[in-house]
Amino acid sequence: MFDKLIPTTLVGSYPQPSWLVDKEKLLGEGPPRVRMREVWKIAADMLDEAQDDATLTAIHDQERAGIDILSDGEIRRESYFNRFANALAGIDLDNPALVPNRRNVMIPVPRVVGEIKRKHPVQVHDVAYLRAHTNKPIKITIPGAFTMAKLAQDEFYHDTKALISAYAKAVNAEIRDLKAAGADVIQIDEPYMQANPEEADKYGVDAINQVLDGIDGPTVVHLCFGYAYVVKEKPVGYTFLPQLDACRADYISVEAAQPNLDPAILAELPSKKFLFGVLNLGTNDVETPELVAERLRGALKYVAPDRLVAAPDCGMKYLPRDVAFGKLKAMVDGAAIVRAELG
Repeated sequence: MFDKLIPTTLVGSYPQPSWLVDKEKLLGEGPPRVRMREVWKIAADMLDEAQDDATLTAIHDQERAGIDILSDGEIRRESYFNRFANALAGIDLDNPALVPNRRNVMIPVPRVVGEIKRKHPVQVHDVAYLRAHTNKPIKITIPGAFTMAKLAQDEFYHDTKALISAYAKAVNAEIRDLKAAGADVIQIDEPYMQANPEEADKYGVDAINQVLDGIDGPTVVHLCFGYAYVVKEKPVGYTFLPQLDACRADYISVEAAQPNLDPAILAELPSKKFLFGVLNLGTNDVETPELVAERLRGALKYVAPDRLVAAPDCGMKYLPRDVAFGKLKAMVDGAAIVRAELG
């Protein structure tokens, strides 16, 4: 799949153009869990075309920077979460509930009032469009079952395990269609496992395994501490991570740059490969390639180079686009430095 050591990729999102979204609205709220149509500047009848054009820009920027495994930039999404989570049957979209987020702030979330089912493919166009516009390997992201269950109010199942399983079935069906549309790499986003370690310990591995049941090709689970623009001070270690050595995913995606993570924890997942965060998204300062290389060398003390992919800490959507591009270019050049050292 990957023709070089330490390839580079995005975690998922890339900044959306300011002509497409209202950046003030986007930055003025936390990542939306219910639909937030007012963030789009483009009329509904022209929005699909505008999102396609903006996705082309994200593809072009990644190729210009030299990224190896391309994302669609999540350009069509208001957040990593809400586009898929709110496209399912069993959700009351008109009357959201309020639950506390990881910062204990009450936020509107979907209410589960019936059986969770996937009504139709949600992100197949995203994959097909990306596949049609690059010859490089491509990766698509989708929210995980555990995180969707944590960001919903269950008024139907009244059972955490059953709710997670219902979401997992819907995600698994979507992934099968994403693979058929040309996705090379599948990433599921599970930030709420880090935020809820006791429940993650109980349900997390099984949730991932249900989602990835029967899925071929490289798979990734992303755990983060939250977008940097929301979570300014990040913990220096994960509350839930080594347990993931037992899950079906091939790669675990971790934040390491902003939290200054001790890469020794990677040794606690001996069967896994890693997307290792080498870009701090909590600052607009663009890393030097040498700083990226230094961060990668830290990881290589604990994992072999064929188990390592260079990535940003998290999604880049809240950065200015010129900053995001500069960081990507530094990541590509830093990975090249280390690759050359490895011969």
